[in-house]
Amino acid sequence: MSQKGQQQHGRILIADDDRAIRESLDRALILEGYDTVAVTDGAAALDELRRDTGDRDFSDHNSFDLVILDVMMPNIDGITACRVLRTEKNTIPILMLTARTETGDRVAGLDAGADDYLPKPFDLDELLSRIRALLRRSNWQSGDPSSLLVLDDLSIDIAAHRVKRGLREIELSKTEFDLLELLVRNQGIVLDHATIYDRIWGYDFGPESKNLAVYIGYIRRKIDFQGERPLIHTVRGVGYTARIAS
Repeated sequence: MSQKGQQQHGRILIADDDRAIRESLDRALILEGYDTVAVTDGAAALDELRRDTGDRDFSDHNSFDLVILDVMMPNIDGITACRVLRTEKNTIPILMLTARTETGDRVAGLDAGADDYLPKPFDLDELLSRIRALLRRSNWQSGDPSSLLVLDDLSIDIAAHRVKRGLREIELSKTEFDLLELLVRNQGIVLDHATIYDRIWGYDFGPESKNLAVYIGYIRRKIDFQGERPLIHTVRGVGYTARIAS
């Protein structure tokens, strides 16, 4: 059921089959001023988004601002729901909640197109911080809607959220798009890990995190998969840069 807090900051869809977690999240977000809709599984979450767009096709223009998906749910789990959304080109920010702690399970959620993940049990303040970071990133992209970024034969249309390498169009998740945009906007400049984490995620995952390397790998496979010359380069021990190789 949808409810509104005293000061609305955005509309969030919560999908979690654990009643205690679902209801506590719902209450906490309402107190923070968010408008919420809480459902019990991935199928219900997809139905909410379909109802929100008014047809059976997904759109990135729905009125939800963010989706929180638990990984383990009946009917349709969170990872499957995330894949469906990304397959249908819905770019809404997705935060995955998981009780699993293995790196492979976390990467599976990111690989499905999630923008961030948070293992259970989690601290509420950290959850709220990650939500704010994801919503800031969504607003950040609308700052210069006419901007077209170009690096060699790679072009990024910010307004249309489209990426091309030559004549080939490249499908990217929201996080992949944001990361590629950040690197290309600063082409020729080496961005260190801390700067990238701050700009893209709003916080640092810690020195042992492989999140950034995983996303760089995703982007490279997509923009260089036909043998084009590499545009994203690793500066060992420092970070990454986008430039035309000399």
